Amino acid sequence: MNSFDIVKTVRITEKGTTQAEKYNQYTVVTDRRANKYQIRKAVEELFKVKVLKVNTCNKAGKPRRKMTRQAGFDPDWKKATVTLKEGDKITLT
Repeated sequence: MNSFDIVKTVRITEKGTTQAEKYNQYTVVTDRRANKYQIRKAVEELFKVKVLKVNTCNKAGKPRRKMTRQAGFDPDWKKATVTLKEGDKITLT
């Protein structure tokens, strides 16, 4: 897997912006098969920052019902909270 396959997107939420301001942490949606070392390398390569710490969490998909009587599920996904070196930041445009 290359870096673009590992890091899918950076999540922008209210909690995430508070973490970015106070603790210099960013939440990244990643491939479920990626481990912490691969996530660290991919974030450093894509955003040109120094990563100090990576915490991961597997999230289960929620049950959904979309315009039908039959229920389905959102896909499972993996969330990584990445702590950056002091002074580094990910610019989201």
